Amino acid sequence: MENSAGYLIPHLRSGISLLDVGCGPGTITADLAGRVAPGRVIGIDRESAVIEKAAGPEAPGNLEFVTGDAYALPFADESFDVVHAHQVLQHLTDPVAALAEMRRVLRTGGLLAVRDGDYGAFVWAPQDPRLDRWMELYHDVCHRNGAEPDAGRHLLGWVRSAGFTETKVSSSTWTFAEEEERIWWGELWAERVTQSSLAEQALEYGLSTADELEEIARAWRGWASAEDGVFILLHGEVLAWR
Repeated sequence: MENSAGYLIPHLRSGISLLDVGCGPGTITADLAGRVAPGRVIGIDRESAVIEKAAGPEAPGNLEFVTGDAYALPFADESFDVVHAHQVLQHLTDPVAALAEMRRVLRTGGLLAVRDGDYGAFVWAPQDPRLDRWMELYHDVCHRNGAEPDAGRHLLGWVRSAGFTETKVSSSTWTFAEEEERIWWGELWAERVTQSSLAEQALEYGLSTADELEEIARAWRGWASAEDGVFILLHGEVLAWR
């Protein structure tokens, strides 16, 4: 929660209800549940396999995980005090529609909190043309899917288009520079560019080749091993009141 939802923490209090949209493995959700206990917290994700893993025995008693669609949330109007979505909108073909649905389930006076990365604003050193190619390829795949990898800069416009008028915008960064951090981040992306849906789609769409993806993976591992390696990720954040 401190790492990924710091901008929301001052607005949380015990006893409120919270919906975490696109909760994934539920690590942030569990922290949020601990902060607002005994208030009800629900994490929702479209992937049933992810939900099954999230709903483990260590989950707080006030936390529930369900499978569902961000475009058609299975809750009545005005059901939650807070709706939270972290790194979700960048993957959607119609983020405004999803935000309008989040607004529907917010109580009057309730708070929306959304945070997304902005890939076009990421910076790193040392420079490597293969990582420049990774960035280009990532944008190409996302745009082919109708998604927006530079979501951070668009959040305010999307939120206002969804009907919110009272808003607060902020930003924050993640920085990977220590050796352990670099290895984790570099290995994560080396695997993603060769063994994930990103790799599958890059090949399917004819945007890359297996050899090029392997070369990009080597670039990530090379970056991770560099003693002066630094990677900085910018995130946009918006709070909006219904």
